[in-house]
Amino acid sequence: MPQRPNFLVIVADDLGFSDIGAFGGEIATPNLDRLARAGLRFTDFHTASACSPTRAMLLSGTDHHIAGLGSMAEAIRGEQVGKPGYEGHLNDRVASLAELLHDGGYRTLMSGKWHLGLTPETFPARRGFERSFALLPGAANHYGFEADIPAEETPRLLKVTAGLYAENDAFIDELPAGFYSSDGFTDKLLGYLQEGEADNRPFFAYLAFSAPHWPLQAPPENVARYRGRYDGGPEALRAERLGRLKKLGLVGSDVAPHPVEARSPEWGALSAHERAVSARSMEVYAGMVERLDWNVGRVVDYLEARGQLDDTVVIFLSDNGAEGALLEALPTFGPNLQQVIADYYDNSLDNIGRGNSYVWYGPRWAQAATAPARLYKAHTTEGGIRTVAFLRHPGLIRQGEISHEFATVMDIAPTLLELAGLSHPGTEYRGRPVAPLRGRSLLPYLKGHRDSPHPDDHVTGWELFGQRAIRQGRHKAVFIPAPIGPDTWQLYDLKADPGETVDLAATRPDILARLLRHWDSYVAETGVVEFNFNPLR
Repeated sequence: MPQRPNFLVIVADDLGFSDIGAFGGEIATPNLDRLARAGLRFTDFHTASACSPTRAMLLSGTDHHIAGLGSMAEAIRGEQVGKPGYEGHLNDRVASLAELLHDGGYRTLMSGKWHLGLTPETFPARRGFERSFALLPGAANHYGFEADIPAEETPRLLKVTAGLYAENDAFIDELPAGFYSSDGFTDKLLGYLQEGEADNRPFFAYLAFSAPHWPLQAPPENVARYRGRYDGGPEALRAERLGRLKKLGLVGSDVAPHPVEARSPEWGALSAHERAVSARSMEVYAGMVERLDWNVGRVVDYLEARGQLDDTVVIFLSDNGAEGALLEALPTFGPNLQQVIADYYDNSLDNIGRGNSYVWYGPRWAQAATAPARLYKAHTTEGGIRTVAFLRHPGLIRQGEISHEFATVMDIAPTLLELAGLSHPGTEYRGRPVAPLRGRSLLPYLKGHRDSPHPDDHVTGWELFGQRAIRQGRHKAVFIPAPIGPDTWQLYDLKADPGETVDLAATRPDILARLLRHWDSYVAETGVVEFNFNPLR
């Protein structure tokens, strides 16, 4: 490439693998589809199993246990407090991608969800972004609505998702009139891009949506398109999407999907009203995704109008698998979550999706989006860590390619640094020790110099909330604690069984033993604090 490219990294929050059209979805996503089909779609791209750990890996190029988000800040346990890597924010043991690109002559811009620190010393402005508009916590009302709930009645869920925003180095007291998260974040990024039109530096733009994370809320005109679309229920949608994934060549035609695992009732066991509420929640979710896509189109149109699109490497991903938690069943989010929502929000059927409603869609709809994989967000099974992702750049990718090779979110930082002609500092940055990269540049693979981003003997580990996994090549060992899982290590051949349906632990103890030796090394290298976790406590 004759000059250093611009970078646009777009992250969706809790988007499912098959939610967009180019990945088998029925939701109207023409802008994302156009980018994906003109680029390289990944079918074996992996993140952490939850949001802030993934974002730490994206911006550091290393494991989240090293970068400060060994657990989400909201979920750090007593035995983890004070341990290195469990600071609850992007720590000083890493050099951030924005810092390195800014040092290397890039204009660094960020708008959207941060979730890597709540205090001024941990704002994006302190980690290399010269312009930033940030939602600081992990979620918030998309319309900026805050119910007037007495402090003593407020459930923990609503406390940790109260709207808290910053622009550059200062907190924001008030959001603009008519604020909606996806629109507002895009407005800000476009404003930052316009401010720098006379600046000759290339840019790194990080657009981090908080959609389609709960609470499910979307403009009525987007929701209206899907009225009645989901009345057949989640199992029907799951079968429909799997069929399209096969036709698109994104999964094998003979793939065995993992059976749905859920403690919520099946569709046929719901009352007519319960089905209507559930379907409406999914309609709103679809409207959120459609609105996100429309906003991506605004950025693409801006770049195209200025002749910059083909000079920009566009990377799109979700930060983890679809969100399938039954929040009402998790006591840690209480007390009295359902009653408080009933008292202070309007979840009547016709109001679902507005700013003063508060709903989520649960495990069955989530598994329609993660299929054929097992489970969803917060799990180290493939449904929690294998995500939708694509990369577009005409100078690197032939139009319409699909990659079935393993890659991770940690590979993004070294890829962008190499494209920018920059090097990671190694073990010291600005006079302090920092961790080296664990990710690997995708560039040799993208240019056809390697058959895969990682060698067959490459090892990657995952741990969050007591769930564990370790992968080398086609084999992966998984530990899911009871009561969700069997409370023992399981073994899968992901090439033959991407749905993790056939446990090989008893028949291939040699492979499991090898992977568990790698697990011990992973724990030692990253500082994982192991514990047994019961999400129902």
